[in-house]
Amino acid sequence: MSSFTNLPSHRRISLTAGILYVLTFVSIPTLALYKPVKSVDYITGGGSDTSAIIGGILEIIVALAGIATAVVLFPILKKKNESAALGLVAARILESSTILVGVAFLLSIVTLRKAGVGADAMVTGHALVALYDRIFLFGQSFMPAICDLILGFLLYKSNLVPRRLAVIGLVGAPILLTAWFLVMFGAIGQHDSITGLFAFPVAIFEFSLGIWLIVKGFNPKAIVALESRSGSSPSS
Repeated sequence: MSSFTNLPSHRRISLTAGILYVLTFVSIPTLALYKPVKSVDYITGGGSDTSAIIGGILEIIVALAGIATAVVLFPILKKKNESAALGLVAARILESSTILVGVAFLLSIVTLRKAGVGADAMVTGHALVALYDRIFLFGQSFMPAICDLILGFLLYKSNLVPRRLAVIGLVGAPILLTAWFLVMFGAIGQHDSITGLFAFPVAIFEFSLGIWLIVKGFNPKAIVALESRSGSSPSS
């Protein structure tokens, strides 16, 4: 702990943000964990509710970590463009809010099953699954693209990380938005394999950014330039 506190403030920020970005990938298993709760006969069937609950917990972690990434980066990013940095925080909060609502939809199905409502609640369960799928499009497709557009712009303009890394975000975000529009208009299915490929550049951007911030941190020259612009000390 003492070695962490002895680091320059910008290095503490980059390290914390990097860890948080990597943490947002803990929800990858939810696709498999949610499969039982999204099945047609889950409410009337047998088996354990554990996988759905674990999936919900993982998504809650992602939602909180997503907000934290923007909040942690804000003191650095605002020195380049405070309005854009604040927009990133707001976009992350909106993204995470939709994730939490989606978790509530699926865990409501678990609650109905535990209450023993039986076949009478199957229509309600199907509706909750449909609501989860729809809000997933906004919370984990549309909003991440908006967040990465803002973040990619800030990182590219500030040179805090290699520009080629920022470009991945700037290119990946429109690709993900394209997938969102195609799904919304029915050109491709939400669960089609090709739909997942559209999200791959954004995933590469966020994971690579997390690793870079943990291992390398911010570009020292960019930090000096930003601190000089704001009139504060880079090592405070």
